[in-house]
Amino acid sequence: MNALMLAIMSFAGFILAYRFYATFLSEKIFALNPNAKTPAHRFEDGVDYVPTLKSVLFGHHFASIAGAAPIVGPAIGVIWGWVPAFLWVVLGTIFLGAVHDFGALVVSLRHQGKSIGELTEDIIGARARNLFLLITFFLLLVVIAVFALVIALMLNWYPVTVIPIASEMILAIVVGYLIYRTKIGVLIPTIIAVIIMYITIYIGVLYPIVLPETFLGSGLTTWIYIILLYTFIASVLPVWLLLQPRDHINAHELFIGMGLMYLGLLILRPDVVAPDVQLHPVGAPSIYPFLFVTIACGAISGFHSLVSSGTTVKQLENEVHAKMIGYGGMLAEGALSTMAVIACTAGFASVALWNEHYASWGAAAGLLPKLTAFVDGAGRFVAACGVPSEFAVAIIGVVVVSFAMTTIDTAARLQRYVIGEVGGNYQIGILRNRYVGGAIAVLTALALALVRDAGMGGLILWPVFGTTNQLLAALALLVITLYLLQTKKPVIYTVIPMIFMMITTVAAMALNIQSYYADYITSGKPDMLLLTGIGIAIFVLALWLVFEAWNAYRNRARGAT
Repeated sequence: MNALMLAIMSFAGFILAYRFYATFLSEKIFALNPNAKTPAHRFEDGVDYVPTLKSVLFGHHFASIAGAAPIVGPAIGVIWGWVPAFLWVVLGTIFLGAVHDFGALVVSLRHQGKSIGELTEDIIGARARNLFLLITFFLLLVVIAVFALVIALMLNWYPVTVIPIASEMILAIVVGYLIYRTKIGVLIPTIIAVIIMYITIYIGVLYPIVLPETFLGSGLTTWIYIILLYTFIASVLPVWLLLQPRDHINAHELFIGMGLMYLGLLILRPDVVAPDVQLHPVGAPSIYPFLFVTIACGAISGFHSLVSSGTTVKQLENEVHAKMIGYGGMLAEGALSTMAVIACTAGFASVALWNEHYASWGAAAGLLPKLTAFVDGAGRFVAACGVPSEFAVAIIGVVVVSFAMTTIDTAARLQRYVIGEVGGNYQIGILRNRYVGGAIAVLTALALALVRDAGMGGLILWPVFGTTNQLLAALALLVITLYLLQTKKPVIYTVIPMIFMMITTVAAMALNIQSYYADYITSGKPDMLLLTGIGIAIFVLALWLVFEAWNAYRNRARGAT
């Protein structure tokens, strides 16, 4: 199969889905109202609630949901073959992920901008809300700890990215000030900022920065401290000052990068060197259910419901923008994830090199092998456009780090909201202070990261991240489905994805728990016992939440009769 054909088929699918399916959902299911007053206007405070231009918010939302996850997941998921990975990314994006993101955003809009956790109380009940918050807190804790490590590894492995990434933060603040505090508009600052970003990438190639060992530990450990300090600052600053403009720059940077990747793909027209289907890779778990929890953000991800109902809803200027931002944002991520599949299956020069990289589950499953497979493969496509090879790799490296930075600081801001909700539930006023909440979010992640040397503690819990993330997606779809039932709308478009994700995730969790316990019995490693306990706890919380939802549905049905 030629990789260019995969790109054409996926783009055609995404365009048709937006033109017809998204329009149907907007008009017939969610009935978007251009005259409705959004939470961004109703609760405007200049910090979290900020009415935002559609183009700017699209970039912020896209960067927030994307991060490095739609790259990391496909980079390992292709070990089962390019066909299942490609189909899951394209069909999952259209019929599951985009519906999930769009639905979470709309339901939050209709409930005064409440998060998906708060909505759980309104739609299901108070106990359900507390269960949801527990699952959410755990998920975000792992995201912050692990993405701090991902960014540190990338900065360590690709030191050419250090100068452009540092420069981007300064550029973002300047652009934010120009957009919101002057009358200069959006276009000129955006063009200038993107040009400067590419200049800084060139400077970074000339002057790579390698961080030496410091009093904090190795260069890798020091990067984790620096990244988490930045994360705290980003999580408490007004959203217009850093997050929005930084993600706006990120989005344009990625669009240019993706344009170069697809242009290079057109020039090279490489064949896919990975096998079509590989049901039993060495050391890998079964393709079902694990493909569907390994490739998450590129198809459907519970983290997105937290973004849609956590940060994005507080910035939506007009209700009708939800279609482009909620559904369209996920399609853009699907396009990125499709490129990740292509880069990791057609970006290798030969079948032998692909087989060497994907020789076994253990060989391909580490963070660096996943990331370098994409960076080097996509860099090859960019270089085909006449871009010097080292500069091409630097461009892709900066894209990956930029989006990973977005993931971590959005996760920290969301964790701050979760901590504030807990404070509201239990009348602990100090937890609702954004500085206290931000500090708790970052310090708990730092404590987890430092459980192991070089800040790798988050990897202890990483094996349960995929299943927890997909469980959250199933639960968010459950909440959206119950909302549609309340409003007497057809639920088939959310209930089928919800049932599929619920069954798949429960199966994956059960198999994981069994595997963790078997490893503990064999090896005696305490990590395996910890994973077993956490897996069981999350499994029980999930079943309990489903029971609460079923009970709420029965009570509502009785009331209707």
